[in-house]
Amino acid sequence: MTEAVIRPGSTAHSHGASEIPLQTRSERLRSSNPADHVAIDGRDEQWRYLDAARLAGLDVNVLSDAAGDLAFTGPNEFSFELVDATDPLFGTAGLPEDLPSANGWSAAAKAAKVTLNGEASEAAILKVDGIKRDRAAHIIVTSKVHSRGTVVIDHTGDASLAEIVEIIVGDESELTVVSIQDWDSEAVHTSAQFARIGRNAKLKHIVISLGGKTVRVTPTAEFTAPGAEVELLGLYFADAGQHLEHRSYVDHAVANCKSRVTYKGALQGKGAHTVWVGDVLIRKAAEGTDTYELNRNLLLTDGARADSVPNLEIETGEIEGAGHASASGRFDDEQLFYLQARGINELDARRLVVRGFLNEIIQKIGIESIETRLNESIEHELTRSIN
Repeated sequence: MTEAVIRPGSTAHSHGASEIPLQTRSERLRSSNPADHVAIDGRDEQWRYLDAARLAGLDVNVLSDAAGDLAFTGPNEFSFELVDATDPLFGTAGLPEDLPSANGWSAAAKAAKVTLNGEASEAAILKVDGIKRDRAAHIIVTSKVHSRGTVVIDHTGDASLAEIVEIIVGDESELTVVSIQDWDSEAVHTSAQFARIGRNAKLKHIVISLGGKTVRVTPTAEFTAPGAEVELLGLYFADAGQHLEHRSYVDHAVANCKSRVTYKGALQGKGAHTVWVGDVLIRKAAEGTDTYELNRNLLLTDGARADSVPNLEIETGEIEGAGHASASGRFDDEQLFYLQARGINELDARRLVVRGFLNEIIQKIGIESIETRLNESIEHELTRSIN
């Protein structure tokens, strides 16, 4: 499937060197054809913080389909199959907005499709592990009407992967999707994740990024009918030399929907770099919108850098509320003093502050085994940074 979409009122995309780069998310060209996208250029806002050299060729190399390497486990309420572009859901949630995503889309002939058919008390796990360099993956997660459940996409091992994730949340359903990036130290991963949310539906989308040399996750949520809610949550912990980038986008295209975006991160070591860009568009038709986005970063050592950019684009004043907040800083001295005054030594006090800061996100996963594993990983990171 190849398709390009230009938002109404936007400027046509050109390869000319004199073109003024687009600055708002809603104006970007969307196409599954790599030829429609220009080479990565730091003048383009979406590549402002990431040099193409860090992508290990995911934007230009010939990629191989990794669909056959994905492993699925889940209860009976879920079904799993490999589908091609003839599947009616293939390409319905969104289209690539950048070159690595389009390159991955064109290379992945099959999509791993996970369908939630009822109310599942246990989570389904899609394991992305043991794949090689220069790979592409296309994943579709969908929930039927009135269903409820959780899907975990668990990335481990060493790879360079351009990934597409389409999420279609059926009317009156509640779906949680957890994307874990727990790669080995040299892995490179781009993941464009698109969600379409039906009438009175709820989506909880959680991104956990801990491992990998370069990780770039771009979640998009689009409301298609009134009464829907979305919660975009993220946690990241960057070490020396790591680049972890998250760019969320919520498109309030219809009336009376609610969104909350909360991303929190910790950084340590020279060259540790995190980027969070949160875009929210409230269209003219989206009266009654209620939205808020928050990003907080905790810098544990010198030499780390956190970039945080919240953006609101509002086309109507008839809304319930719209706001954003962003903060980056070192340890809270008052919190440390409070704990030490009660007999806790400085090292343990610092660990408690960081764990409490990050645990707000982890505890919302709702899967004990996953939460335990992530807490252990964070504890390992803290031991390295604070000792």
